[in-house]
Amino acid sequence: MDNQILNSYSKILKLNVSRETCNELESLISMIQEKNQEINLISREIFQKESIRERHIIDSAQIIDFIDLNTNTTCDLGTGGGMPGLIVAIVMKKIKTDMKISLYEKSFHKCAFLKEVSKKLNLNTDVIQKDIFNVKNIETGTIMSRAFKPMPIILDLVNQNFKKYKNIILFMGKTGRKILNDTLKEWDLEYEEKKSLTNVDSFILNIKKIKKKVS
Repeated sequence: MDNQILNSYSKILKLNVSRETCNELESLISMIQEKNQEINLISREIFQKESIRERHIIDSAQIIDFIDLNTNTTCDLGTGGGMPGLIVAIVMKKIKTDMKISLYEKSFHKCAFLKEVSKKLNLNTDVIQKDIFNVKNIETGTIMSRAFKPMPIILDLVNQNFKKYKNIILFMGKTGRKILNDTLKEWDLEYEEKKSLTNVDSFILNIKKIKKKVS
């Protein structure tokens, strides 16, 4: 890997991301580019390696500090092309090897891609081809969700379908502040925020506790 590419990962190197990890992330980018010609993993407007690296890889990797390491499972709701689940699985190889990343995705073709990447990169994942809304009594550590469903729907899903979990990580975009404020009218949340490394208008939510308010 040349220094120019390595420098592009400088934003997340402080998160214990090694040169070897960066190489695997670059391999993932190549696989995404190739497969995206067949199925829609990411927007076709974001096809250059530099754009994928910034918009998807680094954006996903920045949540590593919020992953609960006291449990051995983490799940990604509606992972799609594997963001953030595959990226977390790659980084976790150097942090906690026994951490299994459960990737929930109902699309057969996307699940085939997730399995292919996991095999090639020797990732500790469990690709689950199911509609997460139909899965009950789930137990896990961290719950991740990026560009899946609106925040209130995700909170309802977690409240109804998860038996046990440690925290919920949500990626909040340009309208995230309004969405959060509106959500707080219906939910009591214990959470912390982190500014996004990739977009000045975005932030990451790490939610520890949720409780639906009585109407």
